[in-house]
Amino acid sequence: MTAQVRALEEELGQQLFVRRARGVTPTSAADELATRIAPHVDALTSLTFGEADPFAAPVHLAGPAELTTLRVLPALSGLVAAGLRLRVTFGLAEDLLTGLSQRRFDLVVSTIRPRGRSLVANPLTDEEFVLVGPRGFTGDPRSAPLVAYAEDLPIIRRYWRSVLGVRPPSGPAVVVPDLRGVLASVLAGFGVSVLPRYLCAAELASGALVALLEPEEPPINTLFVVTRAEPSRAGPAAVREALLADAARW
Repeated sequence: MTAQVRALEEELGQQLFVRRARGVTPTSAADELATRIAPHVDALTSLTFGEADPFAAPVHLAGPAELTTLRVLPALSGLVAAGLRLRVTFGLAEDLLTGLSQRRFDLVVSTIRPRGRSLVANPLTDEEFVLVGPRGFTGDPRSAPLVAYAEDLPIIRRYWRSVLGVRPPSGPAVVVPDLRGVLASVLAGFGVSVLPRYLCAAELASGALVALLEPEEPPINTLFVVTRAEPSRAGPAAVREALLADAARW
């Protein structure tokens, strides 16, 4: 702050504060400057913090591409109709939570619960994972080609260990960094994969996909809606409440 004041005084060519033993006292030049800039500061405050219109500023929301597309965005249709301006970013949970802490986003739908007290996470929904193959598949899924989200088989590896009790074979046949692409690849007959049930429910119901196993306790993953611990603007708060309310039917 001292450096900023000194730089401003040098730019103006005037002393703005007199340093005293118990602080500083503004000079007449500072009083005159404050009078001139006050309307502009008030206007800026109204633009960024004013709550007369809760949707005056866009709400920056981030989350995984698949759930955000199929569940989160439809849940916000009423708010958008009421004037909400929304900006959406897709990405991995760790990167998005970092962006939330750095104020790039107002809230994040996260596949992991953040640590620490600076972020607040509320459980949003549980996604159930199901092992699927294309219509007519009758082979052993443990030896079938794998269609994966990433080379290290993050979802498949968890399913194999928790349900089958073994590690999956290394080297997926196809890697698509979007679960919707994984779904399309399985439908095309490329192999088998593990998907969230919500993502492939229609294909399972129609028979285009088949569930290869139905364990009594299928693996699940809890998703959270995460905000900063500080008080939220009305817009992000409205988005958070809308998601929590709508998630009951997911």
